[in-house]
Amino acid sequence: MTIWAIVPVKPLRRGKSRLAGALSEEERAELNQSLLQHTLNVLKDIKELEQVLVISRDPHALAVARQYDARTVREDGQPELNTALTRATVIAQIHATRGVLILPADLPLISRQDVLTLITKAVEPPVVVIAPDRHHKGTNALLISPSGLIEYDFGENSFQRHCERARQAGARLEIVDLPSLGLDLDLPEDLEIVREIEKTRTF
Repeated sequence: MTIWAIVPVKPLRRGKSRLAGALSEEERAELNQSLLQHTLNVLKDIKELEQVLVISRDPHALAVARQYDARTVREDGQPELNTALTRATVIAQIHATRGVLILPADLPLISRQDVLTLITKAVEPPVVVIAPDRHHKGTNALLISPSGLIEYDFGENSFQRHCERARQAGARLEIVDLPSLGLDLDLPEDLEIVREIEKTRTF
């Protein structure tokens, strides 16, 4: 089964606005670029992924993506995540992709093993694999096989909506509940959790 990973990226200087109280604009831009680079570094050597596709309206983010040999798509029109993901999925489908993995670039603890866990759950389509956030409200990773099986419905409380769409499509639903996939950087409290984990890590 061929799988493409699709990584949507907000403009690096505008992303993570809810961290404005904890980080300056420059620090947020650096954080966003670091998160993108970490995500691409995790994805680039996974042989089960045929291609990584980054979609963004930020030319700098796209330039960073190309340094990791990712394909890039420049987002245009009104900023709307689900529309952008649909467009990226159509591009993947043109290349006969069987499945797509939607992976936002704000998961600081994601590892190669996490991605392989998601892929392993995607055997025997039709299947939808979802990694919820730690509050079980948002969707932090979404693998759909075949691609286009359900419509994207990212946004507040998207986890339950994606689960319902999978059921309506008659797909097998796999939920991957891992702490490393559940932590996305949105709020200052998330930043503190990451800092505490980094302190206790041994290399």
